[in-house]
Amino acid sequence: MTTTVFATVRTALRNVMHWKPMLPLPRRGGSAALALLPLTERVPAMASPCRMHPSVYAIEAAVLDWARRTGLRADPGVGFHRMAGRAFAEFDAAAAALFAQWLTWLFHLDDELDEGTCQPDIFRGMLAGSARHPLEAAFADLWRVTSVRMSDRWRARFAVGLRRQHDACRAEADNRASGRMPTLEEYPELRRGTVGPYLYDLVEPCLRVEVPAWVVECEPWQQLVNACGDVTAWCNDVASRPKERGDVHNFVVLAMRQLGLGEREATAWVLDRIAGRCQDMRHAARRLPLDDLDPKTARDVSKVACAYLAAPRAHLDWLLESDRYA
Repeated sequence: MTTTVFATVRTALRNVMHWKPMLPLPRRGGSAALALLPLTERVPAMASPCRMHPSVYAIEAAVLDWARRTGLRADPGVGFHRMAGRAFAEFDAAAAALFAQWLTWLFHLDDELDEGTCQPDIFRGMLAGSARHPLEAAFADLWRVTSVRMSDRWRARFAVGLRRQHDACRAEADNRASGRMPTLEEYPELRRGTVGPYLYDLVEPCLRVEVPAWVVECEPWQQLVNACGDVTAWCNDVASRPKERGDVHNFVVLAMRQLGLGEREATAWVLDRIAGRCQDMRHAARRLPLDDLDPKTARDVSKVACAYLAAPRAHLDWLLESDRYA
């Protein structure tokens, strides 16, 4: 019986790595995002569009209602519900809606930090439970719903990720103030912080499971999460480059300036690294210690891993169709 369960879990992981198309290609958005299309020919897991959640319109309604209630901008054309609907296509609508709400909050935070309308100190307010700023109030609302079923260990892990984002955003702000450019070697770790490292921890409460601490700390899991974060962040850098208005905190811009490449060559250089990190995700997923877990925990860990493996193509589809990059 146990052997059958593990075989089913591993089959699920393989199926996510080689998902076949269920829907036509998404609408194509901004021209910068189109530069990512070669990945669909180079990376098997990104070859075909993700399935869309059958309740995607209900997910959209839940996100828009929450955004308006918490005072954040509600723009259906940005389509965070569609990104979550793809990443959580195999799970219930509540999981996708909660993740889409977090995405909405995260991108509002990112925009306001980039545009200088709020300071990195806002992270301290969120950790302290403040609700003076709309972003703090929205965070508090999401935190109440998200953390209720999770252990103190998970909450501490989330807080560490939030502090990492604060430190990375502060480092970017200091770079801008001093005119300093991060090196190509420094940038991946810095970008892994600004993208919101806790975003991947949120998959667990959305799916109402918790990955054991020793699994979270093991090398294959860390490699899977970090590679997924790098792929997401670097794809976003390619798509958002025209919006950066000269900001050097972008992998394409750094490759242009530090390697002396033209924009097309720099984009190709970044795509090479994205493809490599996709391979790292695949290898890490195969090395997860599922055989060392009881059947139920193995299924729970597999659910979270499957959501990570679906994320790169779900994100690509969203980048191609979202008004954010049109």
